[in-house]
Amino acid sequence: MTRNIIAILRGVSPGEAVGIGAALVGAGIDTIEVPLNSPDPFASIAALAGAFEGRARIGAGTVLDVTEVAEVKAAGGALVVSPNMNPQVIAATRAAGMAAYPGVMTPTEAFAALRAGATGLKLFPGALIGPAGLKAIRAVLPPDTETWAVGGAGPDNFAAWIAAGATGFGIGTALYTPGLTASEVRDRADAIVAAYDAAVHRRDAAR
Repeated sequence: MTRNIIAILRGVSPGEAVGIGAALVGAGIDTIEVPLNSPDPFASIAALAGAFEGRARIGAGTVLDVTEVAEVKAAGGALVVSPNMNPQVIAATRAAGMAAYPGVMTPTEAFAALRAGATGLKLFPGALIGPAGLKAIRAVLPPDTETWAVGGAGPDNFAAWIAAGATGFGIGTALYTPGLTASEVRDRADAIVAAYDAAVHRRDAAR
């Protein structure tokens, strides 16, 4: 089963990245983002990309400029996630053959991102938009647009977001904070995957 969950490992260090990644992949989360404001993030991305080639998509978060895009590609990254909507970053990401997920909050930003070539939209901060806001925005977006809720989405409201049209979720501190062991991350990941699966099952059963 494909689970549309992006694990956000903000603060992870290169020495622990592969162990944390193994815990996530073992739980069924196969997309992992290392924010660039983490310690030596490109080393972590390279380590993860090498360890999980063919098993997980690895990329970077908090990507703010074009030069960072090139470094993500060089490290073996496959996706670029940003908190903002920068058309140049989107274009450079797609030109490099990577998936681009820019941050948006409004229909204007959403359509600008899609025109620039975004693979999908990161709704950020999700807590300010909420499922009701997503539902309203989705009414005017192309039906096949990917919409990922990040910040304010979690096990307690997965079902509401999915019902509103969310494609998936970016999960940060609920999965990982610096200092957690791989075993602790695995426990958190198992719980989040179980909640996600239950929410998807409820959606499918209601159809």
